[in-house]
Amino acid sequence: MSQDSTTVPETSRKLSGRRRREIVAVLLFSGGPIFESSIPLSVFGIDRQDAGVPRYRLLVCAGEDVPLRTTGGLELTAPYGLEALSRAGTVVVPAWRSITQPPPAAALDALRRAHEEGARIVGLCTGAFVLAAAGLLDGRPATTHWMYAPTLAKRYPSVHVDPRELFVDDGDVLTSAGTAAGIDLCLHIVRTDHGADAAGALARRLVVPPRRSGGQERYLDRSLPEEIGADPLAEVVAWALEHLHEQFDVEALAARAYMSRRTFDRRFRSLTGSAPLQWLITQRVLQAQRLLETSDYSVDEVAGRCGFRSPVALRGHFRRQLGSSPAAYRAAYRARRPQGGPVERTDRPDRLERLERVDRPDRAEVIEPRSGDHSLPLRRQGAPGGPTGHSGHPPHHHHAPHPDPGKPESDAYAPRLPEQATGRAPGRPSLPGQRERPVG
Repeated sequence: MSQDSTTVPETSRKLSGRRRREIVAVLLFSGGPIFESSIPLSVFGIDRQDAGVPRYRLLVCAGEDVPLRTTGGLELTAPYGLEALSRAGTVVVPAWRSITQPPPAAALDALRRAHEEGARIVGLCTGAFVLAAAGLLDGRPATTHWMYAPTLAKRYPSVHVDPRELFVDDGDVLTSAGTAAGIDLCLHIVRTDHGADAAGALARRLVVPPRRSGGQERYLDRSLPEEIGADPLAEVVAWALEHLHEQFDVEALAARAYMSRRTFDRRFRSLTGSAPLQWLITQRVLQAQRLLETSDYSVDEVAGRCGFRSPVALRGHFRRQLGSSPAAYRAAYRARRPQGGPVERTDRPDRLERLERVDRPDRAEVIEPRSGDHSLPLRRQGAPGGPTGHSGHPPHHHHAPHPDPGKPESDAYAPRLPEQATGRAPGRPSLPGQRERPVG
């Protein structure tokens, strides 16, 4: 999971005597994108001891016996082969050339052997497909770029794919989302190995934030998953996207697919990598974004045109996914739009929060609990004190909510009433096989 820990996870194996923790092997393949490939080279391959960053020893290894051609036709020469993986305490696969092609068998064998001997295995973006092909993600939580997550989930059904996380740390196997999330994960590794000061010093050198909050939700689009066209559920998904302005729930989608709710949930998750309820909420919020950007509808009207049963439901889901209220999002979006130029999107929740506090300082807002969270609704106010803390805002959580795969979710867009509380302790359920680790 994408949080720091000071404990050693149960999955960690004892490192073989011939391997060294300070040695990082980066496994390159022909056809891999140069940007993703360069991330671990930049993080682990440059001596920055003068800035307080402990030094790693980098081994760049060719994963196959062919010329390593990358973006733009560049040809790379790796100084090491697969045999060098036997010395590494960390092995990074920064990318794989095609999510539809199987990786070389020799490289998969080398990764399995490294893992058995205690090495930490890391897959950045499409590198997760190489780890999955080696069987290293079986029964584990993992992530990849949101665009490829449905394919990973469908091709490797034993992997618990979460397309919302920026990165997932499962102890001795770690995966990340797209390009920038690869930097996040590499910084996380430095933080795990050498502490927050070292990771902060490295982040300053790279001119990136030492730790980004949130997940991939704000970057999702409404495109159908790559392989959905040949699946019988394609028609149901397409219908849902065309009728987001109507009020329907997952039960209605299951009925359109002529399936039971349980079967529909299982099939939908294997196809898209997401629970149907969470997918539907995300699509409604995305539609709300578009209307806030391109129309003058009030927030109440936007809620109705996106299938939410109330503006309260829209505000709760909108804030959880984008870190802002709909009104503040619209204000910030228009403030950043160049005069007479193309529309520019904002992804600055901190700015949005400031605008919201200025815009609506005296308005209290009822926020729905997260899906699967049976705690009572929270009331957010600008006054100090109360359960939300001194600023009136709830504590920040690094994770997006995880739906419970074994339990049918409740109506996503109806306000949750106090009497629906079950007494269960608040908090998100874990994915199967996912272990909770304390925040460091």
